[in-house]
Amino acid sequence: MTLHHSPAGSTEQTSDARQALAHARIQSFIEAYRHEGYRIADIDPLGTLSVPEIPALLPQHHDLKDEDLALGQHRFLEGLGLTNVKELTHFLSRLYCGPLGLDASGVRDESRRQWLFARLAARDPGADPATAERAAILARLAAAEQWEHYLQQDYPHAKRFSLEGCEALLVLMDALAERSSFYQLEQLFLAMPHRGRLNLLVNLMQMPAADIVAYFDATSTTAAAAGAVDLPYHLGAETVRATAHGQLGLFMAHNPSHLESAYPVLLGMVRGYRSAHPQSPMPASVVIHGDAAFCGQGVVMESLKLSLHPGYSVGGTVHVIVNNQIGFTTPNPLDPLNHGYCTDIARIVGAPVLHVNADQPEAVLRAARIAFDYRMQFGADVVIDLVGYRRWGHAEQDTATVTQPLLHGFIDKHPPVTQLYAQAGWPGSDDGATLLAVSSQQVLASFRNSRPSAPAAQRRAPALAVKPDAPDLLRLRQFVERMTRLPEGFAAHPAVTRLMAQWQDCVSASDHACSWNFAENMAYASLLWKGQGLRISGMDVQRGTFMQRHAVWHAIDAAQGVQQAFWPLRQVAAPGTALEVVNSPLSEEAVVGFEYGFSVQAGPGAMVIWEAQFGDFVNGAQIMIDQFIASGRGKWGYPSALTVLLPHGYEGVGPEHSTGYLSRMLLLCAQENMRVAYPSSSAQWFHLLRQQALQGDRPLVVFTPKSVLHGEVRSQSPLSALLQGDFQPLVEDADAPPPAQVQRVVLCSGKVCYDLADGRRKAGDTRTVLLTVEQLHPFPEDRLGAVLRSYPQLEEVIWVQEEERKQGAWLCVRDAIEAALPLQVRLRAVTRPDTDAGPTASKARHYAQQAALVQSVFPA
Repeated sequence: MTLHHSPAGSTEQTSDARQALAHARIQSFIEAYRHEGYRIADIDPLGTLSVPEIPALLPQHHDLKDEDLALGQHRFLEGLGLTNVKELTHFLSRLYCGPLGLDASGVRDESRRQWLFARLAARDPGADPATAERAAILARLAAAEQWEHYLQQDYPHAKRFSLEGCEALLVLMDALAERSSFYQLEQLFLAMPHRGRLNLLVNLMQMPAADIVAYFDATSTTAAAAGAVDLPYHLGAETVRATAHGQLGLFMAHNPSHLESAYPVLLGMVRGYRSAHPQSPMPASVVIHGDAAFCGQGVVMESLKLSLHPGYSVGGTVHVIVNNQIGFTTPNPLDPLNHGYCTDIARIVGAPVLHVNADQPEAVLRAARIAFDYRMQFGADVVIDLVGYRRWGHAEQDTATVTQPLLHGFIDKHPPVTQLYAQAGWPGSDDGATLLAVSSQQVLASFRNSRPSAPAAQRRAPALAVKPDAPDLLRLRQFVERMTRLPEGFAAHPAVTRLMAQWQDCVSASDHACSWNFAENMAYASLLWKGQGLRISGMDVQRGTFMQRHAVWHAIDAAQGVQQAFWPLRQVAAPGTALEVVNSPLSEEAVVGFEYGFSVQAGPGAMVIWEAQFGDFVNGAQIMIDQFIASGRGKWGYPSALTVLLPHGYEGVGPEHSTGYLSRMLLLCAQENMRVAYPSSSAQWFHLLRQQALQGDRPLVVFTPKSVLHGEVRSQSPLSALLQGDFQPLVEDADAPPPAQVQRVVLCSGKVCYDLADGRRKAGDTRTVLLTVEQLHPFPEDRLGAVLRSYPQLEEVIWVQEEERKQGAWLCVRDAIEAALPLQVRLRAVTRPDTDAGPTASKARHYAQQAALVQSVFPA
């Protein structure tokens, strides 16, 4: 018989293997709680959620036994004194499944996940607050609660969108403000929908209660009540708040009823503020959402993705979901059984989610600290899901029990967070109840004794301190020389080489025709030269949809095999002048909202432009046009001079790519709230852009041409027209017959003026004058009247538009034209007939229609 001897050290190897296996089991068990624990976390104040069975959270799933803890020597267990699996399970459950649950399943970066897990496992410096701190928390909860009680008692019929059920939002916002100040940030920008807005306006933004209740009091004669344009739960505010670390500016953006539309606007405001204050750190941004709106509104997804783009990044946003577990009147399910959360949309940007029980204020504070520190550590978005309930219906007058009797049965029996915290913070004592009573009485008295604030002056954009002079020929030649001086080894594309030659030709003589490309680039160059900032964004704006801009030139470095970029305009910009030409993601609503917000905060130091790829693309941003751009000044005093460029013109390319919906824009015009222009020549384009940059104090919507950019020579002005003059709202006829023989005046706008000029020439007409209206709002009524009165034999004025009757300007300018008419002069319109689909997609039909349009004015 052969004896087998074990090799030396085999016992030690077996021990090492057992230890490694035990370590692996412990690690697997811990990882399961880290990644899945939030699904059974105690985050529902009402306790109505079904808790799923998750096998991975059971020790037997990992074959984990008590002896593994003794063998494992796992670093996680050091100092915990845990001796068996039951104790470890209890510890992990308290850590990962308590009132604060971490969902890092959408975080793609491993280092970020580990930071989050470590932070959740670490003892929070704010844990176990002292008695004074607990009293302060209770006082803030009482302030939130008593504001709602005050309005309910004194103004029971007021619609206020109560915060009751999520009062901890105030504590959460206090903590985010304190954390902003801790990091020495100067400003915190905040956007939110209507729920809880009145509460935060008073308790966070320090707005006097009297300013709010004036909206509800039919007898009030305060300035706030008399001048009310928008609803109180849409109002914004600005304040300076004292924190433990110094002063902090707080800015809450106004918001219309479109719940999430303020989100991209706020992002733009943050970046615009940074542009206007380049020496300051990037402000913090906090956006509050409703549970149903966060996952249901498309602008949220657009804005989330926008935040990852370098041209729109704000260094991360803290998102707070005020989660009532219900949308409008129907449930918005919080469904851990099916791994369904309203926050799941945040996965598209890899944002972590901190689910927290709104009835646990200390857990809410911890969530705020972790979230803000994550934003500062990684410059990325993070979500706090504040899970509460809604004690009333969607509005206080709704009878929520009609649609949700079971849920509201639980809510009616559930004590408010103030009572719960008064008991939990001072166990076995009446001290908490006493503090709550005193705090409630004090804050209620302060609301009732509030006095209205002095009327705030409307925010207006200050005028530029220095207005750059118009460039002369020598200056334009210097611009061209610098802008066409390529870096060594830069092999320009043939199209760029031709462009450079055209620019050089343009400045060779004052009578040389200038392209639209040249005019636009020279307008920008003249502004940048004097320190006027410029930001252009939109799809393909660097190149231009119609290859008309060429703001950035590209070449391949043959030696390095990399693509180079050359920015001609940077060669002429004054040192430190901001220049951004940003190709946007495929988004309209979020991008337009962002640029609007940017323009509000950046002020007159920067010209801000958004260009639609085609004019009809503005459809995707109609909310921003209606609720912000056209009405923001009138409702909120927001000083925006945003420029919107809408390529427009009927060319036989179908309904979508023909129109920027001119009539729709004009219907939004009133009280000179914005300018609407339709330039017909490169000189007009040059002067319009400069005028807006230097003098614009309101939005400008420009209907820009397409086909004439390259093909219509008559639209290319001589260089001398750029060097002198200014933008003309009404362009008079250079080929007009003598005034005494004029019997007709044809008014038009846009490229149809060239077709009409051809028609007049072919018809041999010597009695008609062509006038081009280049600014449709404000309409040049006085100037038009003066011109019309200069023709003593005038019998008829004809408005001609290539658009259909209801799609062009006619219905919106008719009254102004009639007011300018001399007595006994007739007015009529020549348009395409209205159709349901819009412009034709047939080239042949388009040209036939255009010819018929002209012939009806100038018969052959």
